[in-house]
Amino acid sequence: MQCNYLAAPCFPCQQTPRMEIGPEFFTFVAVGFLAQLVDGALGMAFGVISTSALVALGVPPAAASAGVHAVETVTTAVSGTSHAIARNIDWKLFFRIALPGMAGAVLGAYFLTNIPADKAKPLIQAYLGLLGMWIFWRGIKHIHVEREPKIVAPLGLVGGFLDSAGGGGWGPIVTSNLIVQGKAPRETIGTVNAAEFFVTTSAAITFIIALGWEVVTMATLGLLAGGVIAAPFGAVLAKRLKADTLMMMVGLVLIASSAFGIYRYFLA
Repeated sequence: MQCNYLAAPCFPCQQTPRMEIGPEFFTFVAVGFLAQLVDGALGMAFGVISTSALVALGVPPAAASAGVHAVETVTTAVSGTSHAIARNIDWKLFFRIALPGMAGAVLGAYFLTNIPADKAKPLIQAYLGLLGMWIFWRGIKHIHVEREPKIVAPLGLVGGFLDSAGGGGWGPIVTSNLIVQGKAPRETIGTVNAAEFFVTTSAAITFIIALGWEVVTMATLGLLAGGVIAAPFGAVLAKRLKADTLMMMVGLVLIASSAFGIYRYFLA
């Protein structure tokens, strides 16, 4: 079996991947930039886009999710700091979702490294697609009554678990549900991005303990470079875009990622 030195360590032969910079590295820089720009502006999609790119190259799902979470420990720190500077964060809400999110992330990472979690994916994707259509419609109709969300801690726990177990899900699950409950889109996006640093760090530590540092490859370093460059721009976009525009864009991203996830599960 021939090793793919860019994408992942070769688990069957246990060879250490070579850190060589080639054209593929800059492809992953571009993917990381685009993914983080969307994630920083809309509060979702970095994990989904990046994990999908790695899995498409043949990286095992657990290794792909581990590598992306290792990258996100840095990109979410930069993104969260940028949102704090832009005053996009509700700190009371931050603590309410961060702690249960960390617990869920550890459980999800342990689950993925021991038990396949593919069976529930189409149901989760269908749920997110319906939420996306609902949020998009509310944005078009200018329907958004701001109120404090009531279901927060369970949402953080589920979001953290699905993010680790599914290779992405913290943003789509938590951001979309908080917006549906009435939280202002700008503060939702900023708060979810800031809390994601602690969630993804918890998952990354669990993954590295289970799988080792081999999950960090040249591909994940490319994602890291692009994500760090894009992070400040995403926070600025979230601050400047109108609430209705943010809602429509969040809805479209949810619909697109849901459709792609369902397609990949059944047909790819």
